[in-house]
Amino acid sequence: MVDMSLVAPDSLMNLSSSLSSLILNSCGLQGKLPSSMRKFKHPQYLNLGDNSFSGPIPYDFEQLTELVSLVLSGNENDYLSLEPTSFDKLAQNLTQLRALRLSMVDMSMVAPDSLMNLSSSLSSLILYSCRLQGKFPSSMRKFKHLQYLDLRYSNLTGSIPYDFGQLNELVSIDLSFNDYLSVEPISFDKIVQNLTKLRALRLVLSLWGCGLQGKFPGNIFLLPNLQELDLTYNDRLTGSFPSSNVSNDLWLLGLSRTRISVYLENDFFTNLKLLEVLVLRYCNILRSNLTLIGHLTQLTRLELAGSNLGGKIPLSHRNLVQLNSLYLDNNNFSGQIPDFLSLSNNHLLGTIPSQINTLSLKLFDLRNNHLHGPVPSSIFKQENLEVLALASNSNLTGKISSSICNLKFLRLLHLSNNSFSGSVPQCLGNFSNSLSILNLGMNNLQGTIFSTFSKGNNLEYLNLNGNELEGKIPSSIINCAMLEILDLGSNKIEDTFPYFLETLPELHVLVLKSNKLQGFVNGPTANDSFPKLRIFDISSNNLSGPLPTEYLSRLEALMAYDKKSAYMIGGNYSGYAYSYSIRVAWKGFEIKGQIPLSLGMLFNLESLDLSSNLLTGRIPQQLASITFLAVLNLSHNQLEGAIPSGTQFNTFNASSFEGNLGLCGFPMPKDCNSSEAPALQPSNFHDGDDSTFYGDGFGWKAVETGYGCGFVFGVTVGYVVFRTRKPAWVLRLVEDKWNLKARRTKKNARRNGLSFE
Repeated sequence: MVDMSLVAPDSLMNLSSSLSSLILNSCGLQGKLPSSMRKFKHPQYLNLGDNSFSGPIPYDFEQLTELVSLVLSGNENDYLSLEPTSFDKLAQNLTQLRALRLSMVDMSMVAPDSLMNLSSSLSSLILYSCRLQGKFPSSMRKFKHLQYLDLRYSNLTGSIPYDFGQLNELVSIDLSFNDYLSVEPISFDKIVQNLTKLRALRLVLSLWGCGLQGKFPGNIFLLPNLQELDLTYNDRLTGSFPSSNVSNDLWLLGLSRTRISVYLENDFFTNLKLLEVLVLRYCNILRSNLTLIGHLTQLTRLELAGSNLGGKIPLSHRNLVQLNSLYLDNNNFSGQIPDFLSLSNNHLLGTIPSQINTLSLKLFDLRNNHLHGPVPSSIFKQENLEVLALASNSNLTGKISSSICNLKFLRLLHLSNNSFSGSVPQCLGNFSNSLSILNLGMNNLQGTIFSTFSKGNNLEYLNLNGNELEGKIPSSIINCAMLEILDLGSNKIEDTFPYFLETLPELHVLVLKSNKLQGFVNGPTANDSFPKLRIFDISSNNLSGPLPTEYLSRLEALMAYDKKSAYMIGGNYSGYAYSYSIRVAWKGFEIKGQIPLSLGMLFNLESLDLSSNLLTGRIPQQLASITFLAVLNLSHNQLEGAIPSGTQFNTFNASSFEGNLGLCGFPMPKDCNSSEAPALQPSNFHDGDDSTFYGDGFGWKAVETGYGCGFVFGVTVGYVVFRTRKPAWVLRLVEDKWNLKARRTKKNARRNGLSFE
């Protein structure tokens, strides 16, 4: 991996024409691929992957007829591209090819059936993120020697062919994230039966309701070599996970978003001692004894979010000496956060392995539980911590320790909706250029906003809303050139209007409401003021003077509909999804009306908060069909009738519905009887017009085109997060901004291809 970033690609033509191997991956090469590759008449191995090449792959590559291995994957600057004609000739001429790796090469014009023209001796076909689109080839039996197949992150449709079961040399299959690709149960059973060499099976499908269906085939664990199994998002896959029959060689298990019942009991922990990655987000965990989880001493990543787990967090986590990612968010854990990261409480567990000193958390997520008390100081001493999320526990107290400034790699800090007090550590403005998301909103913090923001920082989201902060808005905030959302509302800030914020080039959302801003609001002071601002809230201040019409007339981003806009949707860091939300008013009024039936159309909705409004009528039965719904809050309205049953509704507790005296049925203490509260029958989503509920057109259409990912509902509102895997607007923000970082991290990963939601 010599740095060749200053070497012109065409200078490679000066090498000897008798070369049999040219391996220059990860050397920093950039520009166009050499156009005279025909000079090399006998190369067998050509690897130019993981550089920064761009443009079309030259026709000359098709003349390298002795190639056994061709690797052009991972050129992430601008996509390399491969035209259909070039690919056809490549497939026709390279008859000795055994390994083809073109990941992240744009092959969007290449028909999937063209893959069948490749050499039958192919053993490795790695084409992830190649933008392939169209129907999956109807037969694959030609590739009898295929060992590694990776077509994830494409737009393949149709069914995986039955003859996959004949490819008995397969070692690894990854067809994840092809949203409309499905697998028939019979086909899946054949894969399970015949692929005795299979070590890795990743079929992360079904985001749009496709993918696996039927019962989970327990005989998959009869495969003697299986080490990796990821069936995430197969939401129609049912049955039980047979932990009593599982091979102890399994190191990766992902069953998130399935209906497979998992029993986290003795057999599970004793038979899976080699597990390194366990992902059961929003899974159907029926029984659990988490005190035994300390037996999984090889775990590096543990995700049990949204699985209705409760009680105290077991201290046995301190046995997980390899753990670097811990997700226990959106559960019902109570009590204090255990100090399992500290060596000072040895008496709580008995003998602690000496290697506990190697424990180094990178991601720690306990959002949306019922925890209380102070945060253990040991958490703030995890020097490699990159994500810390303790939001929405309500009763976490104490001060935010200044030792947080030791976390030099922190990228996300989310402590909102708690009861933290004291001052905001002043170092947060400049202690780390890696910090992207900082949310301390809805606490009891006092003092002033940190006065110094360092130049060159990466801050994109800053929320200090709902505290008791005083003083002025520091002018050094203009150093936050990447800032997209700034929410300082509902504090005690005394200042004039901060005109310097006009120069922030990426600012989409500015909320300064409910402070003590005073003086006149004049016109803009810059020629290109607030170039991307879309939400502007300065209500409930002491501003005076005439309405600044010139100011408002220049806010062009507020007027234009931009399909590329991706504000308020959050980001994704190393598998950690974070959703931005703010509170705004709709026409200045609380809205009285029923919950629109069209909400049931949002099949990928994960969080719905309509609490503390004046909503009437019944809860639509259609909401029960949203299988991804993980967070629901309909409390403190005027709803009545039976609460829908089934699917996710069986996982919500009474707090989701409290304050609605007319509601009955599980989980409320009031039972329903047939004469008192008949359940609402499903109806056609197009019955009626949602706009009648809201008057001036504020129905589903307004939500879809006007907000994209925020459902504004009254003065006191929550938010709706529409998080699908890769709609166009998420692609631009999540892939373009975050995945480039992730790709670099994954290049040197021990096991390539691991992907989670």
